[in-house]
Amino acid sequence: GINAEPEALNVIAQKADGGMRDALSVFDQTASYTQGNITYNAVIENLNVLDYEYYFRLTDAILSVDVVNCLLILNDILNRGFEGQYIISGIASHFRDILVCKDVKSAELFEVGASIRERYIETAKRCSNTFLYDAIELANECDLNYRLSKNRRLLLEITLIKLCQLNDPKQTGENKKKTALKPIENIASPEKKGVSEITVSEINTSGKKDTPT
Repeated sequence: GINAEPEALNVIAQKADGGMRDALSVFDQTASYTQGNITYNAVIENLNVLDYEYYFRLTDAILSVDVVNCLLILNDILNRGFEGQYIISGIASHFRDILVCKDVKSAELFEVGASIRERYIETAKRCSNTFLYDAIELANECDLNYRLSKNRRLLLEITLIKLCQLNDPKQTGENKKKTALKPIENIASPEKKGVSEITVSEINTSGKKDTPT
């Protein structure tokens, strides 16, 4: 017979993305690979899926405002051969799942094994709704911009730093507004003193020779 852990079956279902034929194909492949003993660790190794543990470790580091640890975890994941967009997409989904688990009733809709669901519920208790909304938005923005970025690793690192700042008490309220970068149009507005006061006529006067009348 074949023995399978619930967490392992959930990973297979996610990998198949709702396709029954794909799910059966992946199941048969995994059963052959594991010789009928389908465990969570064996499945993620065989299907090259990132372990939930990494997402929980990243979440712990973000909630602790531990930027250095976030970057080290990211480096570890990249060294294991996972692509950057897969990572950031997984982070967005992870925060979404935490948000779902904020309510015990909606947590039942989260189709994972009981042990992993309990861990999500416990993590959800440490996160405010506002933090989760902002975290999902940041991760999704990074996901959308990833393909266009010329320095993709830097984009990932900046996103992790911003996620840490969401939970930094020094970066809330008025302090957050003060440290925010000002838009270019505000810097160049007529109300500003200095360079912005130079008019077009002054530039023309200084840059052109007088022509005889």
